[in-house]
Amino acid sequence: MPTRTDNWLRRFHASSEAKARLICLPHAGGSATFYFPVSRALAPHIEVLAVQYPGRQDRRHEPFLTTIDTFAEQIATLLQDRRDLPLALFGHSMGAMIAYETARRLEHADIPLTTLFLSGCRAPSRHRPEGVHTRDDQGVMAEMRRLGGTETDLLGDDEVARMVLPVLRNDFRAVETYRYEPGLPLSADILAFTGTDDPIAPVPDVAHWQHHTAGEFEMVTLAGGHFFLTRHQEVILRHLTDRLQEPAHA
Repeated sequence: MPTRTDNWLRRFHASSEAKARLICLPHAGGSATFYFPVSRALAPHIEVLAVQYPGRQDRRHEPFLTTIDTFAEQIATLLQDRRDLPLALFGHSMGAMIAYETARRLEHADIPLTTLFLSGCRAPSRHRPEGVHTRDDQGVMAEMRRLGGTETDLLGDDEVARMVLPVLRNDFRAVETYRYEPGLPLSADILAFTGTDDPIAPVPDVAHWQHHTAGEFEMVTLAGGHFFLTRHQEVILRHLTDRLQEPAHA
């Protein structure tokens, strides 16, 4: 069973030997449990805390947050007291957008990050108009099937779909109404993972993340669509481990 360090964060494995802390942020419709395999693989040397957003699983009775900025503000506030270990963020898709805005707020508060790990997300300066959240239920489900998300199989069950669809619609709204506010580049390094055939985060748009950091930038391109990371867990985990266990981050 996960340990609740507060209402937002989940620790799945003990990490008494941790030399670094990784905060993992889920995709649209996702939950903290998506990162259980990451926690299992990195413990006990890296503490993995997975974010549980309001409105899903054990927080299903709480109201949704409706903008990327409000997600980021809440998470940045939570992390201000966690300065005992070097800190990094990992986010996939919507989670990457939230991770970026969280990183901006942390750096503004003089809380340094070692690395911002981003997956399946085009740079915020590469906006494309979308309107999935305005579609009917069938339209939202069609988009999830197109992307091949982890919730796709669940949408065939009417009862489950009724619970999942409001979460998906809310999260698509947060993503699609987000607008990047230009500002200083991050000091943290950025490592961006991308799929060769991702329909919403094409490689050139992901490469544009290099303009959002004054630190090092690296892009790792892997075969697959939007959820390429589920096929390449070992490769991604190796990159996370190599970065987080570097002597400079110890």
